[in-house]
Amino acid sequence: MTAASPQTSPNVTDISNATNDICRREILLGVAYCPVFLFGLLVNAAALWASIAKRASWTDTHIYILNLIATDSALLVFLPFRIYDAFSPLTKSVLCTYLINIHYSNMYASIYTFTAISVHRYLAVRFPMRAKSWRRKKVAAFVVCLAIWVTVVSLCLIFQENSPDKLQCCFERCKDQRLTFKFAVMLVCGGFLAPLLIIVFCTSQIIFILLKDTAKSEERKNTISIVTANMVVFIICFTPIHTRFAFHLFSEKSGTWLSEELYLSLSEWIASTNCCFDSVSYYFLLKRFYT
Repeated sequence: MTAASPQTSPNVTDISNATNDICRREILLGVAYCPVFLFGLLVNAAALWASIAKRASWTDTHIYILNLIATDSALLVFLPFRIYDAFSPLTKSVLCTYLINIHYSNMYASIYTFTAISVHRYLAVRFPMRAKSWRRKKVAAFVVCLAIWVTVVSLCLIFQENSPDKLQCCFERCKDQRLTFKFAVMLVCGGFLAPLLIIVFCTSQIIFILLKDTAKSEERKNTISIVTANMVVFIICFTPIHTRFAFHLFSEKSGTWLSEELYLSLSEWIASTNCCFDSVSYYFLLKRFYT
């Protein structure tokens, strides 16, 4: 009589396959975050040099640039930990909560700064004489940037959505710990849809006004190209992750074609690339088409 060969339980096999898939996904994400970190570091260093070292005096333009650099620098603090975690998982702790908050603070500070810059451009193009003669532009820019950070940090403190007890691992929530409805609505509507509508309105109005102007055709074309590029960058970077948040509001189950975890990881990576694409805004501001 021959001994019966041991059989692997289907549940054990499924768990093993899922674990391998997660490991492969994390390693690929770690590799993908590396160029974002390196290029973001290079772009921010160049922008900081161009905005500070080569300027004798500050303008409202430089205040907005420095705020963009600050938002990108917040992400650059987060990325090395995210890359390290992909290859050697961190233990979930208060540090993880802190790093997640840094990541999302960067994202929403960038969104609101983009919005402020769009409004600033629109007012400068719509009312050029008033914009040039207004003496408190620097004060206004400083107040706007300060308000952005106070708002973002306050929301992180009020909504404790990423405490260690809600995390499955350092950068991933437990499946049964869904975002509260109020918080998800705030992220989608206040954090994305409202800024998107403002940016689309301001950009379309700038293009419309400049197209009616027959003077300085080359400068006009450059300005239209850059404001359009800024709007496209905003949509590309921030639409996927907020689509995920919106889906989170109305669905209790994962998608059949792509897991929630994979889509969220990819959308977070796409959002993080804004620290590289911010160079479009740096270029626009430093060229000073509207100051």
